[in-house]
Amino acid sequence: MSDNDDRSLEDVGYGKPPKHTRFRKGTSGNPRGRTKGISNWATILKRTLQEKTIINDKGVRKTVPKIEAIFKRLGDKAASGDLQAARQVTPLYITAEAETAPGLNKSSFSDTDKKIMKRLLERLLNLKTGRTNDNND
Repeated sequence: MSDNDDRSLEDVGYGKPPKHTRFRKGTSGNPRGRTKGISNWATILKRTLQEKTIINDKGVRKTVPKIEAIFKRLGDKAASGDLQAARQVTPLYITAEAETAPGLNKSSFSDTDKKIMKRLLERLLNLKTGRTNDNND
């Protein structure tokens, strides 16, 4: 057989390139790898919010991370009566309190506590929907 006959007999098609163009054993398809220094959006956001910025706090210039300045401004707006700012800062505060409060993780509640909370939630939902089915189990 000639060299041309060998090529015509081998499987060539989708996912099966000709043998002479395949990667050699032990050779990577991407020898240089991912370009160093390319970041995803989360890394860029984190780095940006950790940058320092200068703010005036009660007439004193301070250098603080941008994320701190953002939360300070949001808290100030909420305290001055901006309802939209208050709607944004309230769940953030509740989440932060829950994460930093000692011993208040979900696994520390007893079964009785869980039942009480479930009943309370059901009663609140019933009040919201207008139903007054309050049966004391």
